[in-house]
Amino acid sequence: MGYEVIELSAGHATIQMTLREEMLNGFGIAHGGMLFAFADSAFALACNHVDDDGQLLDPSSITVASGVDINFLRPAKPGQLITAEAHQRHQSGRSGIYDIHIKADGVVVAEFRGRSRTVPNPAAK
Repeated sequence: MGYEVIELSAGHATIQMTLREEMLNGFGIAHGGMLFAFADSAFALACNHVDDDGQLLDPSSITVASGVDINFLRPAKPGQLITAEAHQRHQSGRSGIYDIHIKADGVVVAEFRGRSRTVPNPAAK
């Protein structure tokens, strides 16, 4: 997608990118699926703690989405800088709740809530 990681820490991630023409729907505004994928990327980064080299701190498990909701509040337009900021709201055992705010040029355009579940990493040896 071409986003840039702005901030990354345990339970938090901020990413941004410029909304490009190929990310638009037939009405010339941000495609909902693109905003969803963008927010989902921030969600994944906030859920999975990595070191400075991008390696999982605990490679024996991964945290994935168990469910999400998104609400589109206003349109985002081509050329706008969009930002997704993810924050962990609650963690209990293997389950968590994260809120992701998607902004276009600083104005909230969508709200995403993700529910996470930590599971064994199928790629772990």
